[in-house]
Amino acid sequence: MTDSTAAADAAVPETETIRVERRGRVAWITLDRPEALNALNAQLMREVVATAKELDADDGVGAIVVTGSEKAFAAGADIKEMADKSAAEMREADHFGPWLEFARVRKPVIAVVSGYALGGGFELALMCDVILASDTAQFGFPEIGLGVIPGIGGTQRIVRAIGYPKAAELVLTGRRIDAAEADSLGIVSRVVPAAELQAEAERLATEIAGRSLPALVAAKAALDAALETGLEAGLALEAEQFTALFDTEDQKEGMAAFREKRQPEFRHR
Repeated sequence: MTDSTAAADAAVPETETIRVERRGRVAWITLDRPEALNALNAQLMREVVATAKELDADDGVGAIVVTGSEKAFAAGADIKEMADKSAAEMREADHFGPWLEFARVRKPVIAVVSGYALGGGFELALMCDVILASDTAQFGFPEIGLGVIPGIGGTQRIVRAIGYPKAAELVLTGRRIDAAEADSLGIVSRVVPAAELQAEAERLATEIAGRSLPALVAAKAALDAALETGLEAGLALEAEQFTALFDTEDQKEGMAAFREKRQPEFRHR
């Protein structure tokens, strides 16, 4: 264990609703409220966000995986926790505000989804950079049937992912879709058989985490800019991120390794 790994393990607070595990340069956050199908209550939100921020600050971590159980990634926000609240109380508490901090994590985040990813669970998956889904995964925004709408960024991210008409149908009907349809719509990165999900997630996360950390952070910043800015501004940001990497040790090592026909040994700086 490196000094940075030890420091991160010590810094991550004790948790009750999630499990945190380090496997090499990959950190796994497993949602762990089986009695509620991993519904996203306030405590789980605080623990996921605090843990993700600690892992984001640790150079020993190259990628973060967020997953749930075979039955449920997360079946939604915790309805019991907010059913009786007023609009004023929801505003005062900034009920879902901390999720914005999760969405700002600089490192690649991979959602590994099996079973239900509904409501807030679907929104959490959409906050991640890659969604690897099992063939048992189900996605949907059931909020309209409860007299509300998605509130953790779902309406904004689903439109960016699949376009307005298809997004509008999902949000306005609350229709649930299976993994195959999610794949055809471009919501998920890939679908794999349920029995292979964990092994494939491990392989993918390890591959990503093994790349140069400065390059990963720069690539994610450029990809995010494509969603948030116009083309001209996005091109300028990409150019700046590209150029800045030429002051990193990893750029020198990567290009030297290419010339020498060998695998690079990145030092993540």
